[in-house]
Amino acid sequence: MSLPRSVLIGLLALVCGFALPSGVSFAADGGHARTHEALHEAVVRYGVPGALGWVQDSGGVWHGSAGVADRRTGRPRQARDRFRIGSLTKPFVATVLLQLEAEGRVRLDDPVGRWLRKVPLGRYGAAFGDRRHTVTVRRLLGHTSGIPGYTADPAFRRAYFGTPFLTERWASHTPRELIAPALKRGPLFTPGTAWSYSNTNYVLAGMVIEAVTGRSYAEEIEHRIVRPLRLRDTSLPGTSPRIPGRHGRAYSALGGRDGERYDVTALNPSLAGASGEMISSDRDLVRFTRELLTGGLLPPRQLREMKSTRAIARHERYGLGLTARTLSCGVTVWGHDGTIHGSHSAAFGTADGSRTAAFNVNADWGARSTRAMVEAEFCG
Repeated sequence: MSLPRSVLIGLLALVCGFALPSGVSFAADGGHARTHEALHEAVVRYGVPGALGWVQDSGGVWHGSAGVADRRTGRPRQARDRFRIGSLTKPFVATVLLQLEAEGRVRLDDPVGRWLRKVPLGRYGAAFGDRRHTVTVRRLLGHTSGIPGYTADPAFRRAYFGTPFLTERWASHTPRELIAPALKRGPLFTPGTAWSYSNTNYVLAGMVIEAVTGRSYAEEIEHRIVRPLRLRDTSLPGTSPRIPGRHGRAYSALGGRDGERYDVTALNPSLAGASGEMISSDRDLVRFTRELLTGGLLPPRQLREMKSTRAIARHERYGLGLTARTLSCGVTVWGHDGTIHGSHSAAFGTADGSRTAAFNVNADWGARSTRAMVEAEFCG
């Protein structure tokens, strides 16, 4: 049951004293009062341990926090805390492939089988009797391939979305191991005729990057995005279970409804690979999103391709690794969400990048809270 707004305001006042970063207050927040309130609502209403937000607009940079980074010590969340960004990895992967397309090294309409000849694509490598319906690079990036998500495989879900995860989280996975169960299943639909979000698509996209360049997708993201933009909080850990640098703890419900919360800070991110392994901070996500939307990472034609969308839900459309979301006030923002065990993040900006925001909660049940933060920032 939702709490009355007046009650929420009172509760927020109680947590403000220990939850705010240095230099930020509930009243003097540079015009981001609604956003600040949404951070605290995440803790009070949605029960996440802590929340972070970072905004850049014409007024400069604002950041705020609420709740705790560590439930055991009570340490508050801090603006430059690092966290796992899950599917926010996807815009990075899509950007690299679009850069390669701009360089003439790959085409968006190349059949995936052209680049992944040794991968057992089975029916997905064929043309389904019609070349127009071949699985292409474009259809991987836009989730229109029809290939099922490997995370929906029953065996994977039993191991990674329940308490068995507490022991299984140390296992390493190769991309081929991740995609194998999905490729054995039949297509969800004829490629190009519908839309279905699939992590398998981006594991394959990462493999295409390696086939085109001779270097892993992680190396290409480092070379093309992380180092040029000086994203000092951003890394691709591969199989390392650590989060480098300053960070809090990450908490998961592991799919249970008993209220139990588990510390899942350490895990082997190869379970996500190119679909969601990255680590970053709100500051770095704002910098990346802003640079992407303002044309600093892609030529105009490739950015238009990325923003060529199809409807996927009410008020939401998907392009090539980029979501367009029309908010309640009529503003359309561009970006992506990301969830992985113990973390949920969102990074969005206006079409021209003039206002960009990133949010994180250190809990994987916090999707509704970050949506509320985006609403508050761009409509407040």
